[in-house]
Amino acid sequence: MKSKQAIIFSVALLVGQMCFAQTNVLEDFKPSTLNQPGQEFPEVNSQGYARFKIKAPEADSIRVSLGLGGRGGTLLTKGADGFFTGTTEGPMDEGFHYYHLSVDGGTFNDPGALNFYGSTRWESGIEIPAHDQDFYALKDVPHGNVVQILFNSKSTHSQRRAFVYTPPGYNKNISKKYPVLYLQHGWGEDETAWSNQGRVNLIMDNLIAEGKTKPFIIVMTYGMTNELKWGHMKDFKIEPFQTVLVDELIPYVDSHFRTIANREHRAMAGLSMGGMETHAITLNKSNVFSYYALLSGGIYTPEELKGKTKPTLIFISCGSRERPDGVKNAVTALKGAGYNAVSYVSENTAHEFLTWRRSLHELAPMLFRN
Repeated sequence: MKSKQAIIFSVALLVGQMCFAQTNVLEDFKPSTLNQPGQEFPEVNSQGYARFKIKAPEADSIRVSLGLGGRGGTLLTKGADGFFTGTTEGPMDEGFHYYHLSVDGGTFNDPGALNFYGSTRWESGIEIPAHDQDFYALKDVPHGNVVQILFNSKSTHSQRRAFVYTPPGYNKNISKKYPVLYLQHGWGEDETAWSNQGRVNLIMDNLIAEGKTKPFIIVMTYGMTNELKWGHMKDFKIEPFQTVLVDELIPYVDSHFRTIANREHRAMAGLSMGGMETHAITLNKSNVFSYYALLSGGIYTPEELKGKTKPTLIFISCGSRERPDGVKNAVTALKGAGYNAVSYVSENTAHEFLTWRRSLHELAPMLFRN
């Protein structure tokens, strides 16, 4: 009898919790800022929930890849009007997220959302409002420009592309020269990632307007010379891309932009796989770069830096849901060995763009201070 009562109580408690959770979802949903023009869905609310509405009268099942706890995403419910609707089970992490739709087993993008290149394909994007989003907001401040460049790569027998951020006022004072940060994307992304998903230009515009960083140029290029599938990164060879970056792109940038073309005014940073590339290239070419930054992209050790030209700054960051202790311990060891090293941990984020937006926001004021 006690056992039956316990079961009834547990079921009642579970139902009560479900009802409680549902009634505590605030109905202040607004269209995501990354929606296609004129599209109402997807929507997000102030708590971080995302809501979807997809018209697919001939479909039987739609699941949104966004979800919690590895449960396979959010299953939408089909209505008599042919619309599938649904809300995530819980709030999402703040910031930018890729997602897609599984429609009757096929993979498709949400027609209501803008697309962003990630996971080696164009994915839908959604922006969950962050409590600190002001630092990457579009404001009424002087703006720099992001321009596309095409440069010849003899080593790969191809024309390659990069995007270059020049700070506000670059075209006014044509005698002024600037330091340069070479900034790399992560695996499955491309040279558009930092401008589109990362908001790098807005972060820099706002920092410069507030007088918190020195103006500098940022160069973003595609980090792959051989295409690899996920899980095969051990097969990635850094030397071909190192040749593209150091022997082809840097000379092109120095000859086409007003740069201070020396080691002391050149930095390299990257997120995730771009951090792996930064780690390898800065160790191989310590005479080329003076500032190193790994954003969720590994660590440096004093042993591997021994005998290299000493960097001015080493910056290592990650999200609090990644491996913050590893980052902090690595920086402690570097400081103990006499290096100027800084750690940064983004609170309540994982391997995602809010981690890297915040990391760049912390890093930029530390660059080229001397």
